[in-house]
Amino acid sequence: MRLPKLSLPFVAIVLAMLPAVLDQTILATALPTIASDLGTLADVSWVVSAYVVASAATIPVRRGRGDRLGRKRVLEVSLALFLAASAICGLAGSLTMLVAARAVQGAAAGGLMTLAMAAVGDLVSPRERARYQGYIAAVFALATVAGPLAGGLLTEQVSWRWVFYVNLPLGLAALAGLRLRFPAVPGERPAARFDVAGAALLATATCALMLICIWGGSKFAWDSGQIVALGAALVLAAGGLVWRERRAADPAVPLDLLRLPTVALSSAAFFLTTASLFAVTVFAPVYLQAATGASPTGAGLLLVAMMVGVTVSTNVAGRRIARGGRYKRYPLAGLALMAAGLAAMAALVGERSQLATVLCLGVFGLGFGMVGQVLTVIVQNGVERRRLGTAMATTNFFRALGGAVGAAVLGAVFASQGGVVPGVRLVFGIAVPLALLALALVWRLEERKLGEEVAKPPTPIPSRPAIGAAR
Repeated sequence: MRLPKLSLPFVAIVLAMLPAVLDQTILATALPTIASDLGTLADVSWVVSAYVVASAATIPVRRGRGDRLGRKRVLEVSLALFLAASAICGLAGSLTMLVAARAVQGAAAGGLMTLAMAAVGDLVSPRERARYQGYIAAVFALATVAGPLAGGLLTEQVSWRWVFYVNLPLGLAALAGLRLRFPAVPGERPAARFDVAGAALLATATCALMLICIWGGSKFAWDSGQIVALGAALVLAAGGLVWRERRAADPAVPLDLLRLPTVALSSAAFFLTTASLFAVTVFAPVYLQAATGASPTGAGLLLVAMMVGVTVSTNVAGRRIARGGRYKRYPLAGLALMAAGLAAMAALVGERSQLATVLCLGVFGLGFGMVGQVLTVIVQNGVERRRLGTAMATTNFFRALGGAVGAAVLGAVFASQGGVVPGVRLVFGIAVPLALLALALVWRLEERKLGEEVAKPPTPIPSRPAIGAAR
């Protein structure tokens, strides 16, 4: 397949994902202004927390609906819901209204990310997937850097409400592209009903874990009643989830899928890689501003080095994988470069040099660009086509979990050091073994040469007697 044949459907997918990606970064520079208008800076943190928790908790539900109704239909519904919530966020007259709309926005964003990545698997042959996932990774990198800059510009020149309104033209263009050009791959209707109880238990466990990570050690002490209660809820929900999924006919979390080495190892690697990424995207701007004297806009511009590294490596790796069909060497090299970049930043933070930091960010970006896209391709290549949505939901869940847990834990580590330089040095130092552990997991993956053609639609699987099976 060549890009011209797929250009419009693929651009529609990228545009559908872009608002969800931007919303994770564009809001950061607007939060102080929102706090002054609607509440306090402590309370306004819920604007971020509600989005993250809802996004991670609803991924399995969106996966289940996409597998049944077809990804195009559920992707359109998720995008429309995201746009409606964005408009309400822009119109919000109180912090409560804004937080509620952000929760809806986050729930829709989880569906956008998962379904869009699975849709690439429907469109593109296995060997070409790395190249197209590389284009998506480059867009992610651009959004990571452009988000804070765009948020600051809109907040200063227009209003913080335009941080949300900017989603509307992008989303409407994507919705039109999906409706007119995206092929409708029919969903399958299994004999068993979707495991709603399992999805609810997973959402409960995820919310409890996320809130522990967000609140523990900051809003509440680790031994406080609130954190202990959340811990108990986490244990009960997780235990109930395992019991339920072993008996459900169509589980929300297919344990047999997690027993596949490809999915299990890739999900764990996603978790660790995203945690390492957050060490850079969260704390490098803090270091650049507080220790090197860069302005907020200047710190954002210095992060362009990482974006350039990601863009170069994703395209090079994607094209070489498309030609040769071999892929394992790239995430191995990428994780080694990520660890090297993090180690160099940890060693050089005392120099307070913007040039040294930019060079380290470039190395880190070169490495990261060869990891995320290829892990996605590895999972897509390792499961049946009918399970692409489930597999993408699983990896995206662990990706989101890695970001939330990584940001919370590394944030606590940073705060414990009592200074920017020692705090950043320890954060980067901790992220190094995380990247190396991810490298060890990828090393254990079995490489299978990518095929040329998209897998044919599978025959329906007969139902088996279990909880939730049709009678």
